[in-house]
Amino acid sequence: METSLEADELFGGHPTTPGHVVIINDIAEMKGGATAIALLTAKVLRERGIGATYFTGLDPAAPMEGETVSTGSRHILDGARPASMLRGLHNGRARLMLAQWIAENDTPETIYHVHGWSKVLSPSIFGSLAPVSSRLVIHAHDFFLSCPNGGYFNFRRGHPCELRPLGAACLSTNCDRRHFSHKLWRSARLAALRRSLDLSAAGSILVVHDEMIPLLARQGVAGPNIRVLRNPIEPWTDTRVSAESNRQILFVGRLSEEKGCLLLAKAARAANVPVRFIGDGPLASRLAETYPEFAILGWRDRSEIAHLCRDARALVLPSQWRETFGIVALEAVMSGLPILIAKYALLANEIVAKGLGLTCDPLDQAGFTNALRQISDDDTMVARMSRAGVSEGRSLAPTVDAWAQSLAAHYQGVLRRSSASRHRPHGTLAARRAASLGQPLEPVDRKGGLGA
Repeated sequence: METSLEADELFGGHPTTPGHVVIINDIAEMKGGATAIALLTAKVLRERGIGATYFTGLDPAAPMEGETVSTGSRHILDGARPASMLRGLHNGRARLMLAQWIAENDTPETIYHVHGWSKVLSPSIFGSLAPVSSRLVIHAHDFFLSCPNGGYFNFRRGHPCELRPLGAACLSTNCDRRHFSHKLWRSARLAALRRSLDLSAAGSILVVHDEMIPLLARQGVAGPNIRVLRNPIEPWTDTRVSAESNRQILFVGRLSEEKGCLLLAKAARAANVPVRFIGDGPLASRLAETYPEFAILGWRDRSEIAHLCRDARALVLPSQWRETFGIVALEAVMSGLPILIAKYALLANEIVAKGLGLTCDPLDQAGFTNALRQISDDDTMVARMSRAGVSEGRSLAPTVDAWAQSLAAHYQGVLRRSSASRHRPHGTLAARRAASLGQPLEPVDRKGGLGA
């Protein structure tokens, strides 16, 4: 990745260049796509001379570069359930510490960029951010801004949900992957978020895929402040993986129910194909005990994955919900690995249209098994998909450097609008009226760029 751009060159020397960016995220360990993008945001800003503070809920496992503020909180899955549930609705410590940082350090040129809040920080942080909402960027890596379970998916029935979030039908439907009481709790959390902050007043809401926009709009998250910025992708390898010569199926991600790892293991056993699981999570022990024939390697860094993927035939992404992007999917595709992707993923149609892989319904055991057999047996198809991934995959996502420049331009636009609002009579009212009229989005570059 190029790192030679100076701040003035990157931001065009514009008077609305950010003086500082506060990246806000539940955790600070590279265990998931949202956190990977949050950490990358801090990295590219600092490399370009822009001050960045990483505000996190959990204490980092290792020292981090640059200013880091941790609330020292606990994950909502840790501790006694009643206390965790209350903390998940309102983390008072996180709200107080963020409000204090803003009171002591805020300037008109400071951007606040929220990536993840649902696991540790809670909706309470949006109350602290309300006074600076015109300079707030909310990165929607999932659907928790508008859907209680975050996926617009009925996990009980195994199909996408078409209900209006928090409507009567939604509230009376048991769609949660755990139990109905958890669904009600998630609904209360979403309601708390909407009380804490008027999302239409935020500087912007960034989504990672175009198809997220109409889904978010079901719960009123809509308007001209929504922009599309696809995640940046760098392939694991610089040379094509000769997938057609390999047999190993690869899974990379969190070992949890919604990611479909158990469904993959069951189908792979039936199809008699080998699988290597890279990742960790609550189902790791169960996976190892029930399917001892498969390798479970835990989390690995990029260099290790680059080595492990050299003898892989395909990557499988069997998520049970509407996966909004899937960074590992395109990392694999651009390395020459065909992908078997759940039909619910927002990338699925593009993957098939470009000949980069196959789709399946991971909840259809027979169909999933047959898809694994097909990708395992057809060397000609796999070779064709492998070559197409290397030649066509880049069209689906930007490079890190292109993404950084789009993000920089976006920050400029947020600050310009914030400044104009401060100096325009009744600026806030005018902005809300414009949002209510549903003004069209600015043109979006399908490769990941966005308007300012």
